[in-house]
Amino acid sequence: MTKRKRRVFVSTAFIFALQVTYVSASELATQDPYIEGFKAYAEEVKSYSNDLNHSLLSYVDEVKKAEKQVGYIGKALPIPKATKVTDGVYTVVGSMIWHNPSNFGLNNNLSFIIFEDGVFVFNAGANAALAYSLHQQIKALTDKPVKWVAVENNQGHAYLGASYWVDVGVKNLYSSQAANDQFDAGFERTKREWSERVGKNITLSARNVSDQFTTFEDKMVIEVGGGQGELSLLKRGYSGVEKVYLYDFGPGHTPASTSLYIPSRKVFFTGDLGFNERMPVFFKYTNVKAWIESYEAMMSTIPEDTIMVPGHGTPTNMATLKKQTYDYLVYLYQNIEKIVEADGSLEDALSLDQSMYQDRPVFRQAAENNARHVYNEISGGGF
Repeated sequence: MTKRKRRVFVSTAFIFALQVTYVSASELATQDPYIEGFKAYAEEVKSYSNDLNHSLLSYVDEVKKAEKQVGYIGKALPIPKATKVTDGVYTVVGSMIWHNPSNFGLNNNLSFIIFEDGVFVFNAGANAALAYSLHQQIKALTDKPVKWVAVENNQGHAYLGASYWVDVGVKNLYSSQAANDQFDAGFERTKREWSERVGKNITLSARNVSDQFTTFEDKMVIEVGGGQGELSLLKRGYSGVEKVYLYDFGPGHTPASTSLYIPSRKVFFTGDLGFNERMPVFFKYTNVKAWIESYEAMMSTIPEDTIMVPGHGTPTNMATLKKQTYDYLVYLYQNIEKIVEADGSLEDALSLDQSMYQDRPVFRQAAENNARHVYNEISGGGF
């Protein structure tokens, strides 16, 4: 074979390898098509050029290392701009509908707090692209590093982006013990479901880093630096070391969850304990009675004048969030409990008037589902 013919053969083999890898690889959800293309090319040339084979494999290793070091390679996504909640506290309010390709999986709130010693992120994001995009917004506001990340529960939009934060050097990650165990056990299923709903490529790089988390039960306190560097805190008479309180008030929307309270900023991040504006949605693992009890435990712990940042919806006050979440749960549970006690049917429960909530996003998808869920929970029927 002449030198020119060999070049043509190599180029053709390279293009073919890339096309086959990209189009027909059944492992797209767990492998990078760019890297797999070069690995296929390296295998193709191995029979006549060990040097080229070794060079290509070395390049593959370098690309893997570079990708892992930066966490994400690509442009920032066009997500909403972070809203300032109070001094040094920001939240990106996610979409009010289901996770899908148009919102990149951002259908919960991603928040961050700027402390004297660094930045604390609440919720890792649904994928590395979202985590990276949030990180760029943080960098636009401060040159302080992200030092702490906590996640609200084991759901994909809270947890799947955690590997990005690990890759960029965050050492302090937190979750309730039960939620971390649940995420670890269901990682492959969660990644597959979010890949199908949001997109395979955007979910591709997510890895299970549950072993990197520090976990807690009930309550954990984290010191995050002195408050004396914040003039606004001094004006409020606060000059001590700031602390973040992590709470798991109990099951509800999910079997376990993490809420975050910062007394020095008078702000509380409810996680999925609280929904504002958006209709709460019940899943097969949701325990509505326990959710009511968990919410009551929260209200008995957190001061009434605290700013509330819900898991879904815009920041608000304690009274509004109670009306939006707790009052809805109580209304639904108590009225369907009466139906069950009167030997009423599932159809009676589904007919319960929820029209006062019809202006809330996903009402039509959630109202009947929620009534059915509560009826089955109380009556012991199947889900």
